[in-house]
Amino acid sequence: MDDDRKLTIKELPSRMRPREKLMQDGAARLTDAELVALLLGTGHAQSNDSALDLSHRILATLSSGCRDAPVLRQLLDTSVEQLCGIAGVGVAKASSLLAAAELGRRIAAEAPRGAEITGPEDAAQMLMADMRFLDREHFRVILLNTKHQVLGIELISIGGLDSSAAHPREIFKGGVKRSAAAVILAHNHPSGDPTPSPDDVEITQRLVGAGEMLGMDVLDHIIIGDDCYVSLRRQGTAWRDTPNE
Repeated sequence: MDDDRKLTIKELPSRMRPREKLMQDGAARLTDAELVALLLGTGHAQSNDSALDLSHRILATLSSGCRDAPVLRQLLDTSVEQLCGIAGVGVAKASSLLAAAELGRRIAAEAPRGAEITGPEDAAQMLMADMRFLDREHFRVILLNTKHQVLGIELISIGGLDSSAAHPREIFKGGVKRSAAAVILAHNHPSGDPTPSPDDVEITQRLVGAGEMLGMDVLDHIIIGDDCYVSLRRQGTAWRDTPNE
């Protein structure tokens, strides 16, 4: 056997093959590289790389692009063209990886219908995984019933949080349609610092007033940072009642 030839996945012991490991131990036991290799399906014949070899090269390339964020998270900010720039990655492989990344993002963004919000920690935890790494501001609204159980989460705008983006008509439209009793406002700060701006406070005050007129309580406004958050309700800056502790 040529000592320079790389082993294919089929030539590896069964306990080292990603598909067999998944079937025997479950997907949670696989490494990032093994999961990516399963999505790739095949390696790169010209360089004699297996799917696992190619997976390691893709992850290394993503890691070198930005060392401050988790490697797999980089897929959400990567294009098909960028992935195709890696030797061995074509449109089909790139599309599979980006589709899987988007599915993961959507799963993270979904709140279990009926989940109960008992405080700002619950709302922040529900949104943190999906919103903490976004590179633009996303404004969302959590719709709640009278028991403060989640009816759904709606994306209101992407961009900056200003008066036009946070117009009461857009904020409460979904709540009216779904007969929500209360809402929680939420947006992220791409800088990672969740400190409220004067505009954040002013817009929240306006929306609290609009909610009162509609009979729909604005329970809180959560600002998501990098693994941290601020509750404007807890700060007491936009409500007339006593801040929650």
